Amino acid sequence: CQKWVENCRRADLEDKTPDQLNKHYRLCAKHFETSMICRTSEDEIRTLKQKKIDETSEQEPKHKEVNNSNAQNPSAEEGGEEQDEDILPLTLEEKENKEYLKSLFEILILMGKQNIPLDGHEADEIPEGLFTPDNFQALLECRINSGEEVLRKRFETTAVNTLFCSKTQQKQMLEICESCIREETLREVRDSHFFSIITDDVVDIAGEEHLPVLVRFVDEAHNLREEFVGFLPYEADAEILAVKFHTTITEKWGLNMEYCRGQAYIVSSGFSSKMKVVASRLLEKYPQAIYTLCSSCALNMWLAKSVPVMGVSVALGTIEEVCSFFHRSPQLLLELENVISVLFQNNEERGKELKEICHSQWTGRHDAFEILVDLLQALVLCLDGINSDTNVRWNNYIAGRAFVLCSAITDFDFIVTIVVLKNVLSFTRAFGKNLQGQTSDVFFAASSLTAVLHSLNEVMENIEVYHEFWFEEATNLATKLDIQMKLPGKFRRAQHSNLESQLTSESYYKETLSVPTVEHIIQELKDIFSEQHLKALKCLSLVPSVMGQLKFNTSEEHHADMYRSDLPNPDTLSAELHCWRIKWKHRGKDIELPSTIYEALHLPDIKFFPNVYALLKVLCILPVMKVENERYENGRKRLKAYLRNTLTDQRSSNLALLNINFDIKHDLDLMVDTYIKLYTSKSELPTDNSETIENT
Repeated sequence: CQKWVENCRRADLEDKTPDQLNKHYRLCAKHFETSMICRTSEDEIRTLKQKKIDETSEQEPKHKEVNNSNAQNPSAEEGGEEQDEDILPLTLEEKENKEYLKSLFEILILMGKQNIPLDGHEADEIPEGLFTPDNFQALLECRINSGEEVLRKRFETTAVNTLFCSKTQQKQMLEICESCIREETLREVRDSHFFSIITDDVVDIAGEEHLPVLVRFVDEAHNLREEFVGFLPYEADAEILAVKFHTTITEKWGLNMEYCRGQAYIVSSGFSSKMKVVASRLLEKYPQAIYTLCSSCALNMWLAKSVPVMGVSVALGTIEEVCSFFHRSPQLLLELENVISVLFQNNEERGKELKEICHSQWTGRHDAFEILVDLLQALVLCLDGINSDTNVRWNNYIAGRAFVLCSAITDFDFIVTIVVLKNVLSFTRAFGKNLQGQTSDVFFAASSLTAVLHSLNEVMENIEVYHEFWFEEATNLATKLDIQMKLPGKFRRAQHSNLESQLTSESYYKETLSVPTVEHIIQELKDIFSEQHLKALKCLSLVPSVMGQLKFNTSEEHHADMYRSDLPNPDTLSAELHCWRIKWKHRGKDIELPSTIYEALHLPDIKFFPNVYALLKVLCILPVMKVENERYENGRKRLKAYLRNTLTDQRSSNLALLNINFDIKHDLDLMVDTYIKLYTSKSELPTDNSETIENT
């Protein structure tokens, strides 16, 4: 706005604020260079959206005041070109074309929301008459048969063999649908200013790997939200991925990374090192975008997935497959429960607990490896029983999978790996559990990291002794399950072992598993819990219940210094914090201390503490903080549901966004206007019946 005032030499407007200029004046293109005018779909949508908002605001009663001020200031009237340009009325042909496009967009949005793939079959080239038409074509015909006049008229004036809506046009329209829906969320993010970026595990979209991207922000109703905003094509080269990740967020999606206050990446084994490069590159440019753990992922599982040992990656994949196998049907879970009942006859309480755990997604728990070691005998016996069942209760696929999984979990390499992980991660289990606990647990966890690292360093210094105990536990478990103790085949063939098997095995697993695992976990904890991250967590003493536990003797001002530039009135922070402490220290007896950031943000008088409010907003968007109200964590849940319910080759990044964000309002007129502006011009609008479809 200020640039516009300078370029068009409107001295009478120089004292206007950017907000006043934005609300009451139009920016015309002639005072800007052509290169400064964006023509991408994302930017066009943002421009058109803002124009519609402005037009709506001018129709409200407040527009009378604006008219009065213009009457008193004749110079504001002189620059008519800067006010609304004359809008030429649409011709009948243009109106019909817009209505036609609107109908097409309605069908695409319906298909997205209901998760209906565009194509009804997989094959690219289908002989005519072999299958029904694709889903999009079928819905078009259904609406025509239902009496939709616009589509019927267009259909009647189209050549018999002409495609009613080409694949290219569908793709263009879907991209606009996706951009419009995303823009609704991103507009709220920009209004909130501060946000965090989170990526989920790499997924397969129609044969190509993509990263799901979510944003966290506090909306105008003071609610912390985590929303899905799209997929980013995955790149094998970490540096290229980092560049494209940054470019997509800033240039394509229009987010200002200067306002990013957190970043977290949930990835499976093999991808974590690459995402760590992405995090490092973003931190170099934006030091306040703190690299953190994500609240939806247990610390121990996150650490295990990041260990750069192939045996660990294989073991984690096997564990997930075993869990998924038993969740295929209630009959399989019942079979496992029966085996658990027999094995735990002398400890029925533990048996009952394990049965309940089996019904959950236990592979994501803090104590997943302890559970696995306790369950291992039951899993082996159950899988073996399914595979060798003589009553033919299971089909060939189930029996075959049971055989494969049983072979995998009775491999000695698997046994040693899960026992070592169980023991190493026992040192971080309580710490990780607190990070996913109440706000006070998270605050005090930040202070316990030093003790955790001290314990792990002590293990590393005495790894010979610790590994000896771990290996003995693994061999005892293997003996119990009648599993032969041996080295991986590749190592055996290379060694032509001259030493005793046990000694060779123990030293081999110490060097290739225990040492690198402990070293890596120590380094990961240092990286993920940087000095900035710990400072941010210590700012949680702003939450009144934490204040109370500290007897109101807190020092938020020192830790909050890193967020000084984010505060509306940094000079008054010290006095405001003093008032905040006094308010809660001398509260009435019947007033409870708010125990979460969510509760504090919803206090009636929170706006009387603008700096505290700003700090709380920034703290709660850190990915490590859990979303207190589950209704605002729908983005991740719907993403999982979409991936679970949609076949890989039928997935579409465009339709996925429409499905996951089905409740976000959409503006059909905006979509149509964007499409016309980007892909058609007045000269291209249909003028001949035979060219109708091709031109639109």
